[in-house]
Amino acid sequence: MSLFPEQKSDVFYITEGGTETEIMYKFGHELPHFAMYPLLDNPKAVQDLELMFHKYLDSVAKSGFSALMGGLDYRASPDWAQLLGYSHDGLAEMQHRSIEFLRNVAKPYENQIAEILYVGIVGPRGDAYSLNKTISAEEAEDYHSVQLATLKDAKVDFVWAATFNNVPEAVGVSRAAARKGLPICISFTLDNSHRLQSGPTLKEAIQTVDAEAGEYRPTCFGINCSHPLEFEPALEPGDWIERVRNIRPNATMMEKISLCKLGHLEDGNPVELGQQMGSLAKRYPHIDMWGGCCGTWETHLAEIAKNVAVTRD
Repeated sequence: MSLFPEQKSDVFYITEGGTETEIMYKFGHELPHFAMYPLLDNPKAVQDLELMFHKYLDSVAKSGFSALMGGLDYRASPDWAQLLGYSHDGLAEMQHRSIEFLRNVAKPYENQIAEILYVGIVGPRGDAYSLNKTISAEEAEDYHSVQLATLKDAKVDFVWAATFNNVPEAVGVSRAAARKGLPICISFTLDNSHRLQSGPTLKEAIQTVDAEAGEYRPTCFGINCSHPLEFEPALEPGDWIERVRNIRPNATMMEKISLCKLGHLEDGNPVELGQQMGSLAKRYPHIDMWGGCCGTWETHLAEIAKNVAVTRD
């Protein structure tokens, strides 16, 4: 199992929020196949991304938390890249450019934020909101190894496997990351049944991945692209909950695909969301990575940080 910095009682991380919904609905950029990295060839989009990330980093600096930043490479895997017209080498180039963008935009904040770590984001091979039951752990390991090899070359600090709902695929990506020596957080998304769409409970999914990945189990687990009303009932008592270290909620409870196709931003109630995350932080003090997903950005992140921070005073 690859390691991430050990948890410390006085160290918290804030991630970015819902990068795709922010750039689409606040800045008006289209994302074919929901991919962010093609925007790096659009000078206006790069300016807007820089503005977005400066607002995020301003929030982190004010909070006193550390930054755990990614955001451009969720679709940077072979099948999605092929749909977008990128060759193998072209995809690798865009991955490097994505991480380099993050490093450049964070540079002015190096003396304002205690620690800035860079994250490679791996999405599922298929659509995040489909069952994806046909992929095996072995197929997933082989497939995701391509993206992970480039992330290793780009020297990321951490890998976040986002919006996974298929347990065998989670096992495969965990094995692939461990073989590359990359710490990885497997982040599941839950629906209004409080389960993964593929069927298992959060507890079942985490315990199964740990058991089947064995020595290649992930560094930790997370929850993203779900509203607290969807995922809180899944937080059953037990030792397994200690494996959950990262929570990135949606701004509002709404069917996932609709949130990405509304044509406008649904940002919910940032104050209420911050209070909900503060309540979770009080109940689960071991969770140290907080952030947002669809509909969230600097206002939500500031509220989350404020409410999480007071639980440790």
